[in-house]
Amino acid sequence: MSQRVTRRQFLNYSLMGVGSFMAAGIALPMGRFALDPLFKSGSAGGMITTSVKISELKEEPTKVDFKFEQKDAWYTSEVTAFAWVYKDGENVVALSPTCKHLGCTVNWNGDKENPNQFYCPCHSGRYEKNGKNIPGTPPLAPLDQYETGEKGGMLTIGKKHPNELAK
Repeated sequence: MSQRVTRRQFLNYSLMGVGSFMAAGIALPMGRFALDPLFKSGSAGGMITTSVKISELKEEPTKVDFKFEQKDAWYTSEVTAFAWVYKDGENVVALSPTCKHLGCTVNWNGDKENPNQFYCPCHSGRYEKNGKNIPGTPPLAPLDQYETGEKGGMLTIGKKHPNELAK
């Protein structure tokens, strides 16, 4: 015994089917966009090997260049950045050169009136050797710090994080 489908049921089934396909066509790309970062594989350790030997580092901050690949949408480029690196006893400290006031680049011993400090020439911001901002100057936070490591005697630099030394 077969049941007949009425016109109303047929239209209802058809519109529901077409509507479901349209909703899936909209929702699937949005879901993929939201979940795609979770499925991407990260870089191996995320540490970048520099051309500086750990044994050559001194207590005086020195500028250390490093390169990494940066991917912006479909364009991949090689970026050259640097950090101020020095030894604090047996620990290696790497500080970001970006001022926390307006993002200018700080220099070590850049101000002759205030030696042994990081100096931002944009608005006379100053930081202590450990990256702590000096009260009364424009920066409101300490310089960021990089993870550091060693690979085959060479300095490796990792992700940037809030300064742990300037507390």
